This record gives sequence, C-alpha cells and structure tokens, in this order.
Amino acid sequence: MTQRHASESGIPVGISACLMGDQVRYNGGHKRSRYCLEVLGERFAFEPFCPELAAGLGVPREPIRLMGKLGERPRVVGTEDYSRDVTEALDRVSERFIAGHRHLRGFILMKGSPSCGLERVKVYHFNGMPSHADSGAFVRALKEHFPELPLEEEARLNDPVLRENFITRVYAFDDWKRHVEAEPSYHALLQFHSRQKLLLMAHHVESYRELGRYLAEAHRQPLDAAMAHYLRHFMAALSRRATRKTHTNALTHVLGYLKQSLDGPSRQDLLQAIEEYRLGQVNLVVPLRLLTHYVKRHGSDYIRAQTYLDPHPYELGLRNTI
Repeated sequence: MTQRHASESGIPVGISACLMGDQVRYNGGHKRSRYCLEVLGERFAFEPFCPELAAGLGVPREPIRLMGKLGERPRVVGTEDYSRDVTEALDRVSERFIAGHRHLRGFILMKGSPSCGLERVKVYHFNGMPSHADSGAFVRALKEHFPELPLEEEARLNDPVLRENFITRVYAFDDWKRHVEAEPSYHALLQFHSRQKLLLMAHHVESYRELGRYLAEAHRQPLDAAMAHYLRHFMAALSRRATRKTHTNALTHVLGYLKQSLDGPSRQDLLQAIEEYRLGQVNLVVPLRLLTHYVKRHGSDYIRAQTYLDPHPYELGLRNTI
C-alpha cells in the first residue's frame, strides 16, 4: 500500500446494513455482499445503517413502497395499508444520520429498496399501478444534505467501470477530507487541485478547465465558500464515467511530461501501448504500468504526485478490467 492510501483503521464508508449480513429486511432476511465484506472490507471501515429499522418499523414488518405522482416528492407508505405513512419518520432518521456521519467517504446502497435504492425505484399511483421511478427516501436525503458523498448500489459494483468510478471517488473524497478539510487553507485547496488535475481530465475535461479558472480567482472569496464550490463541482465531475477516449487524453498528457527524457524506442513503446488501449485491444492497466515505470525514473515531482496514476490501491485490480 502506498503512503497515499495508508490508513490504520480503513476508510469510513456507510453501507446498507442488510449488505453486511444483518437480518434487517422486512422479512427478517439479509442480502450479504461477499465483495463488500471480503474485498472492500479490507480497505473500508464499514458503518452499517438501516433507515427502516432506525425509524422503528421493526423486523419482520409490512413492506413499504414509494407512492405519488410524477414531479412530486413520493410518500413512503405500507404496501397493504396505504394510510400507514412513514415518510416523516424516515426523514427524521435520515437527517439525524447525516448530521452524525459527515466523516463518511461514501455509501454503498441496496438496489431497489424504497429507502436505500439509488435510482430506478418504482413509484406507484394510488391505484396501485407503477407510475415512474425515483430514488429511495434515505437516498433522497443523502443527495439533498450530503451531495458530495459518493453513492453506489452494491449490484452495480459488478460493472467494472462503475466499480472503478465509485472507488476512485471514495479515495478522492478521502484525500479531500484528510488534506483540505482537516486543515483548511487556500494553499491546501490549490495543492489538492494540482495533484488531481489529470484525474479530473480523465473524467471531464471541461470541469478540469473550469475549476482551474475558478481557482485562479478563488482567493477573492471567503475560504469556506471557495472550498464548498470547488468540492461540489469536483465530485460532480468525478461522478462522470471516464471513457477510453478521455483516458487516452490523460495518458497522452502524462507522456507529454516525459518526452524530453525518453529515447525513441521507449517513447514508441508508450505510444503503441496507449494506442492499443484506445482501440480496446488491452485494458487500462497496460499503458499505465508502462507510464508509471518511466514516471518513477524520469518524472518531475508534479507528475509523480498525480493521483491519476495511483487513485486507489493497485491490489484491488480495478484497472485490470476496464
């Protein structure tokens, strides 16, 4: 593990309690996630939470569902007794949870849950027929009151691109928490942006440019306002999925910092590896390993510090499959 990722107790990440194997579902069951417990559990310090249990709904319990019209905030009611409305109870426990868990770096959610579903949760008409889809009640509160927090559903972690994207965001947010939020200063903000530049470029080049321009004038604003603006836009940019095209752009920029130090054959090897990645013939790890090798030997302090080269522990193998 590199110093960048070092943590004695693991990165604090929230998780739907049923994914930890806790028997908190409406029927007394669970949805234990082997990947979360056996792989991510070695890196993350999970903090389980079940909003339905916290709201006093009990186990076992009558299932709940989202109900309402398109364009309106759904209510959360019983599936058998529509008059059993638990919307406010879930709002209260959600707000209390958020107030006491601002230290979290991410949250892994249960797919399809009327409380914990990230998206595509069915919302029903009052006649019992499906109407549209929305986020679960707890997730709506997270998005409203803790918008910078990385969120992902456990089932979507099976997708290599989504998995790498979420874990990248968790580690980037952890970097922010430890190095900017812990000791706020304009210098810390600028240093954070400096080492995250190529990662930003790989996800959304427009945000990379916009945030660079913003920071050039940020010292004219109160520090807390500048930090809030930057973090909101930075995390939104990282939530965009990097593609082979955007990764190729970032890889080429890394190579640009090495050109003067490389001989012809080495430069050609790197260009070929990047082109093979762009064409989908190899995965991202191939050109990155080559580039990292030469960066260690010939790179400046600036390029060596780029989190893009090492955004999460190599042992997780996240870039071996994208």
